[in-house]
Amino acid sequence: MLIPIVQAIGRSGKLLYIIVFLVIGYFVFQFFTKKSETSTIEYDTNLIQVQIKNVGKLVVTEGHFAEVLTYKDKKETYIPGLSFDKKALVVINADVTVGFDLSKVTYDIDAKNKILTITNIPKEEIKISPDFKYYDTESSTFNEFTGEDYNKINKIARANLAKKIEKSTLKTNAQNRLLSELSKMLILTNSMGWTLSYKGNEIKSDKDLQLNMVN
Repeated sequence: MLIPIVQAIGRSGKLLYIIVFLVIGYFVFQFFTKKSETSTIEYDTNLIQVQIKNVGKLVVTEGHFAEVLTYKDKKETYIPGLSFDKKALVVINADVTVGFDLSKVTYDIDAKNKILTITNIPKEEIKISPDFKYYDTESSTFNEFTGEDYNKINKIARANLAKKIEKSTLKTNAQNRLLSELSKMLILTNSMGWTLSYKGNEIKSDKDLQLNMVN
């Protein structure tokens, strides 16, 4: 009668050891395989920085404008009705680019609260490359064309071209391309469960981003 009891106790002890071993093995497995929240945050932060770097390029929209300018200058004399005039017909063809250097976008990463805040979006960079052709140039010995005249023509032409650019869709097209690039940040943050913020407002859609860029 005593022997079966001892055998039963022995089997129970072995079973207990097996159970304890399995429990310890499970926790050891969980410890080495489960990712910590810290490593996840670091991974998210590094991924966001890499993606923003990939977005950071120059977005450019190109256009072509033509301008015809009639330049006149009169040099009065002390004799009534007598003056020395000069004039020129100037045709200006200009290649214009409107761009945003996205490498200048600055941002702040709040890893703890999972918030990506855009702190600055650079203004557009407008580059005007004009080509001047002069026709019907007339001047007199006492009022010849000088470097100052050409500088005036250049200044007037650029001012007129700037007005045409403002009235055109060139800047709007450039802003739409900028919005398309910045939207990649929104897609990235949304896919990772982060929040995108700009000017103190949470950006939930492209429309929110566009409104905050305008204001």
